[in-house]
Amino acid sequence: MKIAVASGKGGTGKTTVSVNLALSLENVQLVDCDVEEPDCNVYLRLPLEHVGDVTIPVPYIAIEKCTLCGACADFCQFNALAIFPQKSAVFSQLCHGCGGCTLVCPKDAISERKRAIGTLERGSFASMEFVRGVLNVGEPLATPVIRAVTEIIDTSRKVILDAPPGTGCPVIETVSDCDFCLLVTEPTPFGLHDLKMAVTLTRVLDVPCGVLINKWGMGCAPIEEYCSREHVPVLMKIPHERAIAELCAQGIPFIKEIPSWKREFQTLYQKIGDAI
Repeated sequence: MKIAVASGKGGTGKTTVSVNLALSLENVQLVDCDVEEPDCNVYLRLPLEHVGDVTIPVPYIAIEKCTLCGACADFCQFNALAIFPQKSAVFSQLCHGCGGCTLVCPKDAISERKRAIGTLERGSFASMEFVRGVLNVGEPLATPVIRAVTEIIDTSRKVILDAPPGTGCPVIETVSDCDFCLLVTEPTPFGLHDLKMAVTLTRVLDVPCGVLINKWGMGCAPIEEYCSREHVPVLMKIPHERAIAELCAQGIPFIKEIPSWKREFQTLYQKIGDAI
């Protein structure tokens, strides 16, 4: 069972939930898909080994063959190629690696070269394996790195994916192939607003979802009323308590210091299995 832990907005506590849920289970793989800012290991503090680089193909134009016809630039939807009166140019960071420019070039002047945009890393703790993708600083494309890290998922294990925040392409790449999406929200107007977008996203992707309300008691937004109206189950509530907040601030999974929560997360996993 692959469970994505997502949220409509940042700061709701999805990484906290992902790590504590994974540590509460046996034979589990935790996958950090928030490649722009992977922070699961802030809690785990595992030594990580380099698995490999993530690359995308980018065009290389052979000057001696190029006739400056402009077919490649006309085709590119991301403005990664430009044709000037006396030269051509490739803006590699804008390239999405689709390969279309190589197909439309009438003179076969374009070939592809690999460009590294990120890395994959791995570590382990007891019966848990941890993998993550890390996008190189300054790179704009997160989805190829997320795609690469999800390709090394071990389906023989329980899999927890810590998704990026928001509802954009990186989240879609993370959630689309999962069995369930656990949406972490907070009882604030911003939390409710972005939860609505996240629920819509899961329905478009046809992935069943449920809600975990973090920092319960902090605000007054009618999260439960919305979930009841939309027939989205509220599977768990984590109260807004000082003890939990202090442990999170120190980078300590709170199930380690408050063992009763381990059973709560195990029950959460059972509820998710029943909901699928």
